[in-house]
Amino acid sequence: MNTDLLHSFFYYGIIILWQLLVISAVMHMLYQRRTPTSMIAWLLSIAVFPYIAVPLYFIIGTRKHINKKTSVKMSALQNDECTPNLPVSEVLIANKIPKPTTGNRVKVITDGIMAYNLFIEKIKSAKESIYISTYLFEYDKITKNIIKLLSTKSKEGVKIKILLDSVGSYKFYFSKRFTKRLIDAGVDIAFFMPILRMPFKNYINLRNHRKIYIFDEKTVISGGMNISNDYMGTNRYPPKWNDLMFIIEGNAVFHYLEVFKSDWAYASGKNLEISTKKLKKCGNDCLQVVPSGPDIETDALFEAIVSSIHSAKERIWIVTPYFVPDSVLMKSLIIAKHRGIDVKLITPAKSNHIIADLGRKSYMRELKEAGIHVALYNHAMLHAKAVLFDNKSVMLGSVNFDNRSLFLNYEIANFSYSKETIKTTESWMEELLRDSSDDIQKASKLRLVAENFMRIFAPQL
Repeated sequence: MNTDLLHSFFYYGIIILWQLLVISAVMHMLYQRRTPTSMIAWLLSIAVFPYIAVPLYFIIGTRKHINKKTSVKMSALQNDECTPNLPVSEVLIANKIPKPTTGNRVKVITDGIMAYNLFIEKIKSAKESIYISTYLFEYDKITKNIIKLLSTKSKEGVKIKILLDSVGSYKFYFSKRFTKRLIDAGVDIAFFMPILRMPFKNYINLRNHRKIYIFDEKTVISGGMNISNDYMGTNRYPPKWNDLMFIIEGNAVFHYLEVFKSDWAYASGKNLEISTKKLKKCGNDCLQVVPSGPDIETDALFEAIVSSIHSAKERIWIVTPYFVPDSVLMKSLIIAKHRGIDVKLITPAKSNHIIADLGRKSYMRELKEAGIHVALYNHAMLHAKAVLFDNKSVMLGSVNFDNRSLFLNYEIANFSYSKETIKTTESWMEELLRDSSDDIQKASKLRLVAENFMRIFAPQL
C-alpha cells in the first residue's frame, strides 16, 4: 500500500512538474515579447511534440542574452563623424549605434582567389596582432597553409587570437589535433558558446556568425566569407562559392575592434586592450558599423533595413543565399513594389541547405506573385549578403535575409554611404543578374503544402 502511495505521489508529481515547465515556457515567451510568428511556432511544437519541444525551448528558445560585462559597447568617434542625412542613419543612432565615421577607405572583393591572396598578404605583413573571428574554420588544403602561417607569425611575436563558433567549427572544437599546432605556437583560441556546457546554462541556438579579421588594429576584412576552400583559395577548382568580402582601413576599424573585444571577453573570459591611437584616416568613405544579435538590446539592424525599404525612392536590390524573412519584411517589400520601387531578389537557384530551400520557396513565390523580380543565380553557390538602397546606401556584412540572421545569430554589417562602394556593388549585382534566370518551377499541391507548412518553423530556419 505504501508502495502504491509512493508511486502515486511520484506520478502526480511528474505531471505537476511537467505542467509547471509548460507554463514557465509560455510565460517566458510572453516576458520576452516574442513575435506572434515565433510564439505560434513554439506553441504548435509544444502541442504536437510536447516532450521534445518543452525541453528544447529551454535550451534554444532564448533570443536575447545581455551580459553587462561583455555585451558590445561602441564608442562615438566625435571628431571623425559624417552625416549622410538619411533616415536609416537616424534610426541606428536612436538605437545607440554610433554615428557614421569618415576617414575610411573601403575596397569590395567578390573573387575568392583575390580574397585569399589578400588574406595571406595581411597575415604575412602583420607586425603586432592578428584577431580572427569566424563561424566556420574548415580543415583543408587552403586552411592548412593559413594555420602554418599563423603559427609562424605567433612564434615571431605577433599576438594572435582566434575566436571560433563551436558549432560552425565543430571539427576544431571536438578534436585537439586541428588546433594543436596553433596552440603549441602560442596562439590563443576560444570557442563561442561551447556545445558541451550544462544544457540549461547554454544558449546553443545563438551562434556567432560574424566574420571579423583584424590586422595590427589598423585593417579589417569582413563580409560573408568563412575560412575554407569553399570560399577562398589559390585556384577556381573546385568552384569557389560566389561571395563578397570587403577591406576597411580607417576609423571604422575601431568599431569592429570593439565588437571583437566584446565577443572575445564573453568566450574566453579575458579582456583585450584596444585603443584609437593606431587609427589613421585613409580616405573619405562614410561608414556606419552595425552589430546585431543577442548581445544588442534592440533590433537595430532589423529596424534599419525596414526603415531603408520604406524610405527607398528608386530601388531595393537584395543579394542573399537564404531568404526566410518575417512578415514585416515581406509586407514592406511588397508595399515598396506597389509604390513603384524596383525591387529585386538575387538568390541561388539551389542553396547548400535543403531545408532552407524548402523554407524559402513559399516566400519567393509570394514575391513573384506581387510582381517582384526574383533572380535565381545559376552558377556556383551564391553565399554573398548585400542590400542596395537607391544610390544612397548599401548594406554589406555577414547578415542573411532571414529570421535566424536578423533575430538569433550574432552578426555584423555596415551601411556604406560611399558612392564608389555603391557603384562597385551595383556593377557586381548586375553581373549576377546576367547569370540568373527568373524561372521558379511550378510545384505540385503536395509541394505547396510542404512549403507553406515550413513557414510555421521560419523563426528557427
